[in-house]
Amino acid sequence: MTGQPAPRPSRRERPAKPALTRDGIVGTAVALMRAEGLQRVTMRRLAQELDTGPASLYVYVRNTAELHAAVLDDLLGGVDLGPARADGDWRGRLVRILTSYTAVLFEHPGLARSALVARPSGERYLDLVEALLSLLDEGGVPGDRAAWAIDLLLQFATATAAEHAAGDKGATETEGEWAALAAAVRGASRERHPHIAERGADLLSGPGEARLDWGFHVLINGVLCTALPDPPGAPTATASPDTP
Repeated sequence: MTGQPAPRPSRRERPAKPALTRDGIVGTAVALMRAEGLQRVTMRRLAQELDTGPASLYVYVRNTAELHAAVLDDLLGGVDLGPARADGDWRGRLVRILTSYTAVLFEHPGLARSALVARPSGERYLDLVEALLSLLDEGGVPGDRAAWAIDLLLQFATATAAEHAAGDKGATETEGEWAALAAAVRGASRERHPHIAERGADLLSGPGEARLDWGFHVLINGVLCTALPDPPGAPTATASPDTP
């Protein structure tokens, strides 16, 4: 005689699910991104992972964009802020922090692209901004100018990571695109594109690390010598009359 199937446990007998928290949701989203990629970190997929409904998540996270920003803020814990408290040239220490930030984005290609529009507002992001501002202050950059400089420096780092990250493309496809660009530059017509033909080797030269480092220094030096524009309606400075 065939035995009867075991009865399914009632809902009351199942272990209680842990209560939802914002930290728990973000932690699960980070784990999901590492396992499946950022494109899979949606409210629906996350709700499935947490055994709940998407509507329950909106109490803690307003939308997918805010979720991705929270994931980015969590990963910013991997940025090395040690140079902010070290000795030595402040420019070099500033560049080391920015390079560490860029490296974090390089590890997560999808996040690098999302970071171009995501606006993190958590403690780790504030820690990063505080470290950058402290070094700019140490270098004598006026406070208002330093505040604007943060956008420039982080945008350059983020755009560099997004540009060079393979993302959803395979390595072969990425290498093929670069080879096509290099061939076009090297084969540029001297009649139509004389400057490209003259400087083609320079356009393609240099490792990415050197270009990134140089770009940061260009921005920092530019910030040092470029004042903010006058606000709209501000009186224009006039030259004093010549003395006889």
